[in-house]
Amino acid sequence: MAGVPGFSNNTFKTRSDLVRAAEALLLPVQKYSSPGGARVRFRPATAAHFDDVAAQLEGFARPLWAVAGLMKSGAGDELDLSLWIKGLESGTDPSHPEYWGNIGAHDQRMVEMESIAFFLLVAPDAVLSKLSTTAQRNLAAWLRQINDHEIPQNNWLWFRVFVNLALVRALGIPRSEVQSIIDDAFERLDSYKVEGPGSDGWSTDGAWTEFTKQADYYSGSFAIQFAQLLFVSIADESVEEEAKRAAHYREEAKAFSAQYWRYFDPDGAAIPFGRSLTYRFAMCAFWAAAAVSGVDLAEPVADLGTVKGLLFRHLRWWADRPDIFSQDGVVSIGFGYPNLYMSEEYNSPQSVYWCLKGFVALCLPENHSFWSVDEKPHPLDPATRSDSTSPSSIGVLWPPHHIISNTIAHHFLLSAGQMTHKPHKGREAKYGKFAYSSAFGFSVPTGQPMLQYIPPDSTLCLSIDNGESWIQRQEPVDVSLSTAHIRGPSGSDDTVSTLVSTWKPYPKLDFQIITTLVPLGDLFMGWHVRVHEVRWSSVALSNNPLIDDVLQIVEGGFAQPSLTEASLPLPQVVSPSVVEGILNTHKDSLMISSAGAVGIVNISDDKKEAGVAVKSQSSVLKAGPNTNLLYPKTSIPIVTTHIPVASTSGDESDRLKYKLVISETV
Repeated sequence: MAGVPGFSNNTFKTRSDLVRAAEALLLPVQKYSSPGGARVRFRPATAAHFDDVAAQLEGFARPLWAVAGLMKSGAGDELDLSLWIKGLESGTDPSHPEYWGNIGAHDQRMVEMESIAFFLLVAPDAVLSKLSTTAQRNLAAWLRQINDHEIPQNNWLWFRVFVNLALVRALGIPRSEVQSIIDDAFERLDSYKVEGPGSDGWSTDGAWTEFTKQADYYSGSFAIQFAQLLFVSIADESVEEEAKRAAHYREEAKAFSAQYWRYFDPDGAAIPFGRSLTYRFAMCAFWAAAAVSGVDLAEPVADLGTVKGLLFRHLRWWADRPDIFSQDGVVSIGFGYPNLYMSEEYNSPQSVYWCLKGFVALCLPENHSFWSVDEKPHPLDPATRSDSTSPSSIGVLWPPHHIISNTIAHHFLLSAGQMTHKPHKGREAKYGKFAYSSAFGFSVPTGQPMLQYIPPDSTLCLSIDNGESWIQRQEPVDVSLSTAHIRGPSGSDDTVSTLVSTWKPYPKLDFQIITTLVPLGDLFMGWHVRVHEVRWSSVALSNNPLIDDVLQIVEGGFAQPSLTEASLPLPQVVSPSVVEGILNTHKDSLMISSAGAVGIVNISDDKKEAGVAVKSQSSVLKAGPNTNLLYPKTSIPIVTTHIPVASTSGDESDRLKYKLVISETV
């Protein structure tokens, strides 16, 4: 059978199904465990930027997100759960050969302390009853190191909070010794909260600065909101400060849930966006933690059955992707298939098991109503949607600068305004594209400067040297919301929100592209419009010997699988009424495959504007293999526009406007 039995053939309907999936995921991990149980190292091994002992600690600690619930409830008969108790003892004993080592500033070991602390907080009796007094002292001493070293000022501060709570609650450290450390961490974490109208309960992953603007799954499901909900679930209501903070986080979660559901399609898929996507089904950890914490969420996800559906549909979607596993059942680095191009420098082979954050629901007892309540459909499920009661198919999420389209035809988001100067691999692709799709994913660069290896799906690429080198859209500025008026094919009208941003790839040349992203919603389902205004100084460009006479701007649609069901290249066709094929004209390109249809249409005309002759041509670009997150072989419909830099108008500053429409149907 393809995939991993127990996970890949799982229907994800009951608690027993979730237990069976956890066992299926953890059995291969157990096989690679060291004799003392403290380290896990998969073969073949690849490297992360931190030391290999820390990477092997990841392999021990990250499974605890599922092991904690299994041990608390006495489930997991297929596993040797005592191995994790043994590992705790070995890994924290300085005299043991498997000791995890002392930590330093910004140490990866700090990250792994979070799941160990969670283990102690939710299943203290099951853990401590099996550890000797000496082992408990060693464990406390090792964990306390997190207070002695500099820590990154982002979601890592939550690791310090949980470790100190575990020290107090489980290991007998007086609260007075660590309370100031907890308070300081909370003060900084609270400063990441997005303030003002439209904040929707969001916190960013670290400070939102001129150079770093990140609000992705770390802000929601991987870390910030996830940690807030775990805190609610373990908060000591007898401690006034904890009770007050838990009440605040309940309100934050409620506000956040009112829009976070939009990242999920009715079929369970989530829109990939941002970094660390190798954590895969940690995208649904918010829903698991919401169930565990018992918070009251907002409409349209207030019903516990709706939360259950969002969690289980997402897991079922992943269960249908057997290529995420290696042949021995280990979850690979990658997304839809093994892929190191999309990974981060901090992804070791063991890192991927942060995906098990989505399994914290196992902490709920068997008699909890979550397991017996009927699963409810997605708020915009086509089978149950009612125009009179359902939410709008378009949602504006201002904190991440996203507009999400949840139409029946296609589930995608439009994005403007996120960026980072941190050295994340492929950061332009992960944060700077115009659109991200749950059906088609997005593509990442391979490091080669050629266009097909960038690649330009859902973004702009610019060349000033006749295609010798390309720069991809990144670091947009002057981001704002506006509105556009749309008239539908039947004469119906609508006003929609739009995202406006500016890209300044060559500031010294006074070159900029102002883009307006327009979702078309239910009037033209599956489509969106990108309107670009290109501005430049003709004097600055024409007097620069490094710049070719003609600028080239390439605009891409979504990447599409480039093979037929029979694994042959998609054929060229002359009619769109086919099952598989590529249809290309001067003005538009269309690709149809088993994954759906992707097209790009240039609705501007070749013309002279401000004295500049502009010419555009549509085509299909074969992208480099393994660049797309979901499909190993893809092609991208593109429009290439040529702009002569010399102006006949004599003006110091020239302007050009051209429009592109991106269309896709799933």
